[in-house]
Amino acid sequence: MNKKDLYRPNVAMIIVSSSYPHTKEIFLAQRNDLLDVWQFPQGGIDEGEEVQEALFRELLEEIGTDMVEIIAEFPEWISYDFPSRIAETMKPFIGQKQKYFLVKLHESATINIHTDEPEFSDYKFVTADEALNLSASFKKDVYKSVIGYFKKEGLL
Repeated sequence: MNKKDLYRPNVAMIIVSSSYPHTKEIFLAQRNDLLDVWQFPQGGIDEGEEVQEALFRELLEEIGTDMVEIIAEFPEWISYDFPSRIAETMKPFIGQKQKYFLVKLHESATINIHTDEPEFSDYKFVTADEALNLSASFKKDVYKSVIGYFKKEGLL
């Protein structure tokens, strides 16, 4: 297995509310398995699955709705390493390589984090700066890059 194969393919979403672009609030969810860790919805891309297919599947699995419009896509894959406590449970992977999307909730979308296999215990909409302050340390550089890019593009 070469080094690039040690990073699990993953899709991640920065979700803005249906009032976007008038308000640029970002959805952030608190994990139910890691104390006080807030993050964007994300999930693995199954073998043979297209990235956008995974995006909509993961949204439905994690927040109970896939009623979103894709606003933009981060232009490259971005990766991070797992901290040792997480790496143990994710073997053989040492981290994730992610494709990020900026998506807008449809007005009729209803968020439900109490899904069949819930990953989150709470959620809120926050500013981009608050999202960076609340994010897990091992994801902070990725979040800074992705949020910075969407800000530079005038999207956040």
